[in-house]
Amino acid sequence: MTSLTLHKQITGWGRYPRALCHLYRPERVGGVIGTLQHAEPNGFLPRGLGRAYGDAALNSEGGIILMERIDRFLAFDESTGVVRCEAGVSLADIISTFLPRGWFLPVTPGTKFCTVGACVACDVHGKNHHHDGSIGNFVRSLTLLLPSGETVRCSREQNPELFYATIGGMGLTGITLEVELQLRRVDTGWMVVDYVRTRDLDETLRTFHERDEHYLYSVAWLDCVAQGRGFGRGVLMFGRHATVDNLPPARRQNPFTIPRKRDKSVPVDLPEFVLNPLSLKAFNGAYYATHPSREGVFVDYNTYFYPLDSILQWNRAYGKRGFVQWQCVLPYENGMENLTRILETAQRRHAYPFLSVLKRMGESSGGILSFPMPGYTIALDFPIRNGLFEVLNELDKIVIEAGGRLYLAKDARMSAETFHTTYPQLPRWQAVKTQVDPKGVLQSDLARRLRLMEVAK
Repeated sequence: MTSLTLHKQITGWGRYPRALCHLYRPERVGGVIGTLQHAEPNGFLPRGLGRAYGDAALNSEGGIILMERIDRFLAFDESTGVVRCEAGVSLADIISTFLPRGWFLPVTPGTKFCTVGACVACDVHGKNHHHDGSIGNFVRSLTLLLPSGETVRCSREQNPELFYATIGGMGLTGITLEVELQLRRVDTGWMVVDYVRTRDLDETLRTFHERDEHYLYSVAWLDCVAQGRGFGRGVLMFGRHATVDNLPPARRQNPFTIPRKRDKSVPVDLPEFVLNPLSLKAFNGAYYATHPSREGVFVDYNTYFYPLDSILQWNRAYGKRGFVQWQCVLPYENGMENLTRILETAQRRHAYPFLSVLKRMGESSGGILSFPMPGYTIALDFPIRNGLFEVLNELDKIVIEAGGRLYLAKDARMSAETFHTTYPQLPRWQAVKTQVDPKGVLQSDLARRLRLMEVAK
């Protein structure tokens, strides 16, 4: 049984762009199958909890299949940590269910409020990509509903080309119904974190290379407003899961219990003038000053992995026009020079990001359209302002020249030409898409904007 809820305007997490879509919310897998029987001129697209930033989970004047009710756990092997669940299960569900048993996510993005199916579709990465790669490395198998109505299982051994087209395939090769995922064994719900404050970009990158092979997790906050001698300064956060013996004696009896925090909220859209160069400089300066180098700091997993999840609707802080997160990956070769060009270009054009995060990446999972590649990845949050997209187009050119690419899960405005230039395996993905969805039933605004099914011209 399916339910056509309404014709509604929705957005991604960045609140740009906006799209009128037909929303369906099936209660069970059978309802997902039934939904595909409806007539929709722009086809259908599965959607998780709406945390993709741009138009990856939008389908203007088409059907959106909300997967939030397809959220049952189906099997779990306590000895191996392999869980089989429906695609609408959220990362928060997995943590709350399995962390008390000593199992944690193998890879997690910066929010736990997203579904496992969406994470597979984006082949999400986390702070451990330099060590473990993206979530695709931990997916044992997938069960997909093809537009034909056929249900198929795929893995590295069974229908491998469909498997690798679906890992990072943005939900366009089939509707993921089930995921079999390998979890990570942990002893506690706590992290041991070493903070290292750096003076400039050279020291930031050098510290990454010197230290992060010794840690499972690493990430850097950058002060992208600082200029002169402080250009590229930041705070690096190296983390690992704490063992029971690491914990203070008072916490060893309940190693998975962490403090409950009162959620905060941004109740209204903040006015645009709040995020101006002066306020951004003040914020960055204060953050840098209050995060000195320290070692062996205990923090709970929420604090380390999901600092923004405790601020409900934090996307409202960017105002009514929303924001874009521009995230690229750059090869290590000439990485210092290319990162400098990006940050200098943004500063010269007075496009100051509110939030800047830098990580190192390792090898790809093999997903045909997966974003990760060995190199540096930097994510910059920009409030939408007049002239911003012209600046970002300049940054895109630097990425193209460097041999990098932009992250589809965050993108809202990249050109089709840029996409076709930077994703050289697109023809291989298109071959799979044509085979499993010859009529183009699964569509999205992102797919149309980037002309995913068109040959590059």
